[in-house]
Amino acid sequence: MSTSAAYVVRRAGAADAPLIAHHRAAMFRDMGLLAQVDLAPLAAASRAALAPALAAGDYRGWLVECDGVVAAGAGVMLRPLLPQPGDPSGSSEAYVLNVYTEPAHRQRGLARRLMEEILAWCRARGVRRISLHASDDGRPLYLTLGFAPTNELRREV
Repeated sequence: MSTSAAYVVRRAGAADAPLIAHHRAAMFRDMGLLAQVDLAPLAAASRAALAPALAAGDYRGWLVECDGVVAAGAGVMLRPLLPQPGDPSGSSEAYVLNVYTEPAHRQRGLARRLMEEILAWCRARGVRRISLHASDDGRPLYLTLGFAPTNELRREV
């Protein structure tokens, strides 16, 4: 496949939880954060969490298919924000996660297409703030889409 013309973006449903869980585990493995031995347990736990979240609409997902085979996916979870400077009424923040492209389909603009779908979805719903954690490989894409580094800190407890 030399172009992305044969690729179609669709919304994910609860039945897609196993596939999204696979993408989630593979994403962490590919970033070097998950050992192969831990792949199946993380996928199983993710599947158990994603199925009800997809059904309830707490997790919204998009998948890219080519000839009926899923090549890539991404998701969004909304979280409420308290009033803050620039947003005195308080609103929701979209957290983008599970952006993953199967290795055979990389470098074809699929992650960009997914992110453009997510950005349009957020704009249509009045979501003013979108955040994500980028892998080293994904960072250039997000920067071209207008994402900027922040001052976030993290601590494991």
